[in-house]
Amino acid sequence: MLEINDLWKNFRGMPALKGVSFRVERGQIYGLLGHNGAGKSTTLGIILGMVAPTKGDVLIDGISIQKDRGRALRKVGAIFEAPSFYEYLSGWQNLKILMNYSAPFDEKLARDVVDRVGLTKRIDTKVQTYSHGMRQRLALAQALLPEPEILLLDEPTDGLDPEGIKWFRDFILDLRKERGMTVLFNSHLLAEVEQMCDRIAILQGGERVFEGPIKGLAEEQVRYEIDAVPSEPIASLLAPHGGVVESASVIHLPRHVDPALVLRDLILAGVNVSAFTPKHRSLEDLYMEIKKEHHTTRSA
Repeated sequence: MLEINDLWKNFRGMPALKGVSFRVERGQIYGLLGHNGAGKSTTLGIILGMVAPTKGDVLIDGISIQKDRGRALRKVGAIFEAPSFYEYLSGWQNLKILMNYSAPFDEKLARDVVDRVGLTKRIDTKVQTYSHGMRQRLALAQALLPEPEILLLDEPTDGLDPEGIKWFRDFILDLRKERGMTVLFNSHLLAEVEQMCDRIAILQGGERVFEGPIKGLAEEQVRYEIDAVPSEPIASLLAPHGGVVESASVIHLPRHVDPALVLRDLILAGVNVSAFTPKHRSLEDLYMEIKKEHHTTRSA
């Protein structure tokens, strides 16, 4: 559905993107991760035709943004940077104006979308009275009019409270389930990306330093936090299982090993185990590992 091909972008001679490439398949929820200045928003800006690349191209359902921007973007809905509205107009009036920029206004479709995002009761009041969460819902309604095949979302949950973040996550997951919607969003909220995405790319300093499926993050070995005494015999008791000791409180076991068998051996050997907890590597752990490796490589 979306192909990012060797994107380069320089601003005043300084590289913001350095050969970024990735693909988003139809029906995927794809996360673009990175710290501020990593190149996430620049990438989305190029996809939307708002930023011209120094080199490279973007294809949306096979249509080049560089060669036929209008036709390519017919399939796209987006929330890019901070959504802007006419403050003195109602939410409904804003939707009518903004939708007419790209297509004839469809009142029935608009009413359905407004109801779906939970703004029916407030859609006729002025936007200047809206909370941040309501503005985000209005922006989402705008992005869904007319019905796109792919949503591009720039930090969509930024500034939302936990309830708003959960609502947004559930909404996007339902869109994919019910309509097969393809979604690309950038974020620095790693926990949200981990819960929503099928696949991710991590940008650092304008470069793609990781690309792969969320499910592919599983390590060959699982880390366990352990509180046990005496600690001296633990290493030798783990060895037959292929396990190793990382520190006094952390051990590693191969993923296929049943931890109950390891605990049995420890207890039979007289080791008093008061805590034994799996500690799976999170997306945050991965991000920090990659950041450290990338920094080390660049320093070398």
